[in-house]
Amino acid sequence: MRTRLVKRHICILAISVLFGAVFAQSGAVAADKLVGLYSARVMSQSMPWIAQEAGLFKKYDLDLQLVYVGGGPPAAAAALAGDTEVTLVGASSIVRPFVQGSRDLVFIGGIKNILTHSILAKPQIKKPENLKGKRIGVTRIGSNPHYFAVQALRHFGLEARDVAFIQAGGAPETLAALVAQGIDAAVLTSPTDAQALGLGYHYVIYGPDLRIPYAATTLVTRRSIMTKRPQVLGRFMRVMAEAAKILHTDREFTYKVLGKYLRLDDRKILEASYNAEIKALEPRLVIKHEALQATLDEISPADPRAKNFKPQELVDARFIDEMETSGFFDQLWSGKR
Repeated sequence: MRTRLVKRHICILAISVLFGAVFAQSGAVAADKLVGLYSARVMSQSMPWIAQEAGLFKKYDLDLQLVYVGGGPPAAAAALAGDTEVTLVGASSIVRPFVQGSRDLVFIGGIKNILTHSILAKPQIKKPENLKGKRIGVTRIGSNPHYFAVQALRHFGLEARDVAFIQAGGAPETLAALVAQGIDAAVLTSPTDAQALGLGYHYVIYGPDLRIPYAATTLVTRRSIMTKRPQVLGRFMRVMAEAAKILHTDREFTYKVLGKYLRLDDRKILEASYNAEIKALEPRLVIKHEALQATLDEISPADPRAKNFKPQELVDARFIDEMETSGFFDQLWSGKR
């Protein structure tokens, strides 16, 4: 009897050790899944690509499913429907539904707080005034390129009604429409604008010189997700912070990633695009209130409710603040800003 009991205990112990090893191993390899959305194939939204290629998601035990949905209303609709948990998108796509009552949406970081788009055209269109009556290609109505075009034209005495905006769907598609002469001018940013220059087009309006305040690329989630998965989102933001460091300090790696994901192998275009864009990107993922205020101001003529909100009501900076107060940013950047 005693022998049987001993054998039974040994068997139970062996089974416990086996299951413990299995569970420990599965816990070590099972990463937290997260669905992310990016809304433009541009350098300012390249950090998830950089993170993937650098192994940062694996480092932080995350399994990111990254999907592309064009900017403007489609990206906002995906966020509202719960199809994405984190979204890289221009502020207008999120501020409009927020003002209309979708208070669950929240900005948790910023990548670009000014617009760096430009309007390019064939040589016959020499100056901004020549754009009157012309067809201007944008990705979508309500997207960053559309907003930039409206503001830039106004700067030169033209209104949106003076031109015809054509929706192309994306930056590569906008350039393709320009080449096919389906439009007369195109709103482009890095690196697509550099590609257009290489094809013989020129800047009619060079946007970076205007320095139009606008939360052009932001990190967005929902407050309900922050409540349910704060640690997962916190790790995601650390991934983005490390990717931003790589973006700002390792040109060669960044060129390699941009070349792969944008299918671009022209070194001169990559260098020109990087040099023009990097100065506008936030190394520490700050979203500036004046950039969000510009978005509220843009919306208010059509929806007066926008005047009732302050930028800080749309932002939850807990993850950025934690990385600052914990010393994570200082350690990451070695005291450099």
